[in-house]
Amino acid sequence: MNKSLLKKIILLLAAGGIIDIGRYAFYPDVSELIEERPVPTAFMEYRQEQWAEENREKEIRHKWVTLSQISPNVVKAVLIAEDDKFWNHDGFDVGGMEQAIERSLEKGTVAGGSTISQQLSKNLYLSPSKNPVRKIKEAIITWRIENTLSKRRILEIYLNVAEWGDGIFGVEAAARHYYGKSAKRLSGREAARLAAVLPNPIKYDPTGNQKYVKNRARIIYKIMQRRGVVIPSYDEVMAPPKEASEPLGESSEENGSVLELFGESGQNVPETLEQPSASEQTGEPNASAPF
Repeated sequence: MNKSLLKKIILLLAAGGIIDIGRYAFYPDVSELIEERPVPTAFMEYRQEQWAEENREKEIRHKWVTLSQISPNVVKAVLIAEDDKFWNHDGFDVGGMEQAIERSLEKGTVAGGSTISQQLSKNLYLSPSKNPVRKIKEAIITWRIENTLSKRRILEIYLNVAEWGDGIFGVEAAARHYYGKSAKRLSGREAARLAAVLPNPIKYDPTGNQKYVKNRARIIYKIMQRRGVVIPSYDEVMAPPKEASEPLGESSEENGSVLELFGESGQNVPETLEQPSASEQTGEPNASAPF
């Protein structure tokens, strides 16, 4: 092959890559997410293809619920575990990414640093691949989602499409599968358990006795206790739309009072929860793993 032909091939490949990445500035139409329920997601389809290749007869378990139908315990636990600065960042937690890189260099592993908005972009439209091109596409979609949707809507979609087990997607399906109740009725400890397994919901079971899950859930719950359920931005963003008839934040008898769950009795705990390293995950990327 002569140099001229090789150069042309390289230029064509480069142009193709630019076009492939560039189209994500316009596609998909993220404005549809304002009203529509994006199911099935790209990751759900990925799992179905995986099952077909393995000759496994499985079906996606999923049920969409509004944010007012999800216990505030879940919201608090997931934000603490996955994206502690969710209310304040514009889709990217630079500090979190820097810390993830530092942990990677120290431990020789790949540590997560993605926000909920980044995870949502990947889950909805992309593959679980960790290659740099996919990360660039993810960044573009994340920027568009953050500039199109409210934080409340981003969180609602995420909680409805995150993977919580083999074929289990969304917090409502997870609540019914693991605890036999609706997401609205989940207690603080149950929510902490569910949040603890998000880095790898295939490997970890929120109702099991795995040491990693127990320790991580305990830390999440202690932070929940210390902070309390109401913070100014949380109270404002979580307020249901005017047309919603169901009041948000009513505690079920099973959950007990807000003071009981999130009172000042919590012990002193770290204000942030460090994301798990790759050694605490399996080799295969998953829908909710923060990278």
